Amino acid sequence: MLEHRRSLLAAVLATLCALIAGCGPSGLVSPGQGRILAVGAENQYANVIAQVGGRYVTTLAIESNPNTDPHTFEASPSVAETVAAAGLVVQNGLGYDTFMERIESASGGVGSNSKRKVIDVQKLLGLPDSTSNPHLWYAPRTMPSVARAIAADLSALQPAHAAYFQDNAASFERSLTPWHVALEQFATEYPHTPVATTEPVGDYMLEAAGTVNLTPFGLQADIMNGVDPAPQDVTLQNGLLASNRVKAFVYNQQVTDSLTQSFLQQARRYGVPVVAVYETMPTPGYDYQSWMLAEVRALRRAVAEKRSTEKL
Repeated sequence: MLEHRRSLLAAVLATLCALIAGCGPSGLVSPGQGRILAVGAENQYANVIAQVGGRYVTTLAIESNPNTDPHTFEASPSVAETVAAAGLVVQNGLGYDTFMERIESASGGVGSNSKRKVIDVQKLLGLPDSTSNPHLWYAPRTMPSVARAIAADLSALQPAHAAYFQDNAASFERSLTPWHVALEQFATEYPHTPVATTEPVGDYMLEAAGTVNLTPFGLQADIMNGVDPAPQDVTLQNGLLASNRVKAFVYNQQVTDSLTQSFLQQARRYGVPVVAVYETMPTPGYDYQSWMLAEVRALRRAVAEKRSTEKL
């Protein structure tokens, strides 16, 4: 059903190795420069770290390959060394990036980086382990909280630059206003818009936009977890697309298989506009804010103009 893939771009590994060479337990890269080494488990978190940390932080993303399934990623020794050396780590939690927890646990012994700060977004938001959708970055409340936590931890690591970090976090939060406004406008202009999805990747955003997801959550979860969905759920999904009962089909471009591709073909065949969503931030060309805004604009194009955005 869902083929598990293990992949990391060679270029990323080369970059990690080069940076590791200058890293020590302090979590600094080239200590004379006074820069904190910070790691985001996924590149959307790394992007926010970079925006808050600015010139005092060197930021790396572990997950940025659009052809890799983040749910099944396995870290290399080079990645483990980078995480162990970092002064700040931001990870999603909810079982999404468990490799980070294994690395942090393994690097907790003698000679470890005792000053390392770890932000687990699940814990930061107070979410129980039973939370069914781990794609937290699509929820409007997530990144403002993450940015504030990043600023607090960076300030603890470098108190002399606390005001700088706090100002950057505040600027980041203000920069999310166009996305929040776009979500509110969509919900007002197109209330209760019916949509279908492959996985719950964009569900938090769809909820904020006031849509109604008609795809059974059991089907979404089964596809996400690599489990064969119930035949009746597959039949229902095909019916939603064939009968044009939905105004958009929200498709996870990053993790696909024969079933999701068959749904995509159905959407194309019956003229249901497709909206691409992603598990890691599309690059190049986007930061977190522009990515989220582009997703809402793609949803609006689908509903208002019946235009697909199959790739951002």
